[in-house]
Amino acid sequence: MKNLCLLVLAALLGMAAAQPSSRIVGGEDAYEGQFPHQISLRRSGSHTCGGSIICNKYVLTAAHCVTYEDEDGKYHPLEASLYTIRAGSINRLMGGVIKQVVEIIVHENYGNFLNDVALLKLENPLVFSANIAPIPLASQETPVGSPVGISGWGRLKTNGDIPIKLQYNTLESISKLKCFTSILMSSDTLICLAHPAGNGACNGDSGGPATYNGELVGVAGFVVGGCGTSNPDGYAKVFYHVEWIKKHADCSVL
Repeated sequence: MKNLCLLVLAALLGMAAAQPSSRIVGGEDAYEGQFPHQISLRRSGSHTCGGSIICNKYVLTAAHCVTYEDEDGKYHPLEASLYTIRAGSINRLMGGVIKQVVEIIVHENYGNFLNDVALLKLENPLVFSANIAPIPLASQETPVGSPVGISGWGRLKTNGDIPIKLQYNTLESISKLKCFTSILMSSDTLICLAHPAGNGACNGDSGGPATYNGELVGVAGFVVGGCGTSNPDGYAKVFYHVEWIKKHADCSVL
């Protein structure tokens, strides 16, 4: 697995797990209310990752956005007080509402780019509107070859500019075999999304949503060889993690 970790040269935030960095490559500007589930996860007031509203007090994001690795290679959540979310705005700098995170719940088997999911409990519940709304969790496997939407405020390219407006793009789900032959990674916990060069996720998109048929199917995890290459991107598979999410998120309705 160490070799796999070395192969994944541009993990969306894994390049500096303790120092999170912050367009969807090849994307377009979103319009207000297009992605009401999308939030900007802010560390010490600055955008660092994306996330998805799953109910009024919980957001789903990537574990690597909110953890640090100790000397023994074990991962631990960072202080919840460092984090807030901005919901209800396509502008990462203004608008919508800001909510404090009070608890971070990280998947107990997170590591080696797998099970890269975490829940954020909010201090006060969100009030739903046209611009703030939860997204249903995946109810089934995403068929191979399906168009999957991604969104985020990640960089326009490796080491590129960070957009102010939320960006979106459409990728394609591929099989485990094709994922393995492309990037030497294959797992039931992953959904791999293919795209032509000049498209895909980048730094700052981590933790953000991948959606299909109006459901949340993936959580942005890593890219291989830099942003916008022809390599598929790795997302934590929400369908695989649905029971874990329901167990740890105290939502009245999921």
